[in-house]
Amino acid sequence: MPGIFKKLRRRLRRQPFPVGWTRIIEKHVPYYQRLTSGEQDGLQRLIQIFLAEKRFEGCGGLKITDEIRVTIAAHACVLLLHRGGDCYANLKSIVVYPRPFRVRTEIPGPGGTITEVDESRTGESWAGGTVILSWSEVRRRRARPPSRQNLVLHEFAHQLDQEDGVMDGAPPLADAAGYTSWARILGMEYDQLRNERLRDKEGVIDEYGATDPAEFFAVITEHFFENPAELKTHHPGLYEELKKFYRQDPASRRDGN
Repeated sequence: MPGIFKKLRRRLRRQPFPVGWTRIIEKHVPYYQRLTSGEQDGLQRLIQIFLAEKRFEGCGGLKITDEIRVTIAAHACVLLLHRGGDCYANLKSIVVYPRPFRVRTEIPGPGGTITEVDESRTGESWAGGTVILSWSEVRRRRARPPSRQNLVLHEFAHQLDQEDGVMDGAPPLADAAGYTSWARILGMEYDQLRNERLRDKEGVIDEYGATDPAEFFAVITEHFFENPAELKTHHPGLYEELKKFYRQDPASRRDGN
């Protein structure tokens, strides 16, 4: 890391965390209340770094406020809490729309034909260092009871996944043994979810995870933090892999669902 960034981060660590930011986190990020006081301090330091280094852009008439910046940063930094390393080194900007946005998509058809359609999206994560989010969907997470879904966690899991240059459901791991265990457990669970989807059998993991391995990793990351006890009960091997990767055990925390 260039020296100028090291100095900036040291300066940030000495600055008090704004009281108004704490209120925003308590309002929009329930997981914060489950952390120890030491973990809350650690998360606050990560949030300060994130907000100093990443650029927020409002689209569709949305004005970026502290509520938007701090809420998104807090959810994103939950994934980094005990992992160490850099603060999403490849990420440059977060683009926020007021509501779901339209994207022109090409759909292949028979005989090599291509059909262009407009699709509604709530979020995207790009390899070039951009995350796109719908603020209405981010806020909806607080309005509904605890579920398995969290848009910010989903899109930032994609950012972790592609830190090795490929978004394939296998983020950078510590060693070869870790990759072996990861591939075995997640491969088996992914195949099981795809089979359930083909048989129209309902399971506890969101069927969107059967789209491809990258979406599977993002979906189970949401589940791991939003409803950890359910994931641990029904998919203990999967839970253990995520526990090792994120170096957290959400199911053991108070109110761990």
